[in-house]
Amino acid sequence: MRTSDFDYELPREQIAQRPSERREGCRMMVLDRAARTREHRTFEDLPQYLRPGDLLVLNDTRVFPARLLGRWEDTPGRVELLLLEPLAGENEWEALMRSGRPFKAGAIAAFRAGVREAAFRAGMRDPAEDGGVQNQDGGVQDQGDGVQDPAPLRAEMLRRVEGVPGGVVVRLVFEGELWPLLERCGETPLPPYIRRTSAAMTEEERREDAERYQTVYAERIGAVAAPTAGLHFSKAMLAALEAQGIEIAKITLHVGPGTFRPVTVENPEEHQMHSERYEVPAAAAEAIERCRARGGRIVAVGSTTVRTLETMAQEHGGRAVPCSGRSALFIREPFKFSFTDMMITNFHLPKSTLLMMVAALAGRDFVLESYREAVERGYRFFSYGDCMLIK
Repeated sequence: MRTSDFDYELPREQIAQRPSERREGCRMMVLDRAARTREHRTFEDLPQYLRPGDLLVLNDTRVFPARLLGRWEDTPGRVELLLLEPLAGENEWEALMRSGRPFKAGAIAAFRAGVREAAFRAGMRDPAEDGGVQNQDGGVQDQGDGVQDPAPLRAEMLRRVEGVPGGVVVRLVFEGELWPLLERCGETPLPPYIRRTSAAMTEEERREDAERYQTVYAERIGAVAAPTAGLHFSKAMLAALEAQGIEIAKITLHVGPGTFRPVTVENPEEHQMHSERYEVPAAAAEAIERCRARGGRIVAVGSTTVRTLETMAQEHGGRAVPCSGRSALFIREPFKFSFTDMMITNFHLPKSTLLMMVAALAGRDFVLESYREAVERGYRFFSYGDCMLIK
């Protein structure tokens, strides 16, 4: 198996830039693995493919406004941080840093509410030149004498993260609670293939992303990318499925930026998977056991749910048990699935680990044939795009 075996042609215009008007209004390609057939439906048709006794497993991670735009305290230079996850130690975080200035331990970056990309990328000149530059929200960033209003959030550079381009460890300095502060100072970190910039967006569009790049059942804060297969569910659909006799369980896997990283080596075995924090609570493990006992099917919503369930199986002898840890499981052919009978998933990037996972479940040739047909029929791809049900 080679990485190039998982390539396909995708017109750029079929990469979805905005969500569908209604969550459940997207298209859904249904793959029948046994019959090797395809149907073209909408997500609203999902209940027709499920039956009483089935178990729907959701990833309840919540995306937080992890992207911070600011300036160094000792120079006029700009800095961007993408917060990844908290580490041991008081307010220490792993992050990705972008700046025209080289990393310097001890340097402090300041972040204020309302700094948008337009000001960050183009409109912020040296404050000594003109007595202060306004951001898009009308706030003054600097005064002519170089004095700044106190920033509510600052980050001290501690050290680099070896082997991760731009990877740093920072100490966040703030008063009060962090999450409400990030809501003020941060932005939703959209995937790199969504090409619109914050600078060109209206406040209404920003609010739409904050709402729609989040599942309706998101609870546990910690992801920098959404588990996108779950974006299609509305609260009404989940309630209807429960009324139909479908049990619902929740696990957690905090999605990191590695989900977008392509496989750059031709031999997939040489690819280094990113690890992500996961947890299977007792309620979910018990629901899986009940489903197996009654002969129901486990329907995994998204690749992150599949990775969590199969990590649990591999680390606990094929049993469903409460557990937590980090998963770096690379699912590719051949792979024996323990807790994935059906899968709901979006369409994935070429030559990606996610596409390889789907191929391990449904067969590479069948999946790539299906992707080619999706392109021909004008399906929308990736995070805000259409979806696939594999049964």
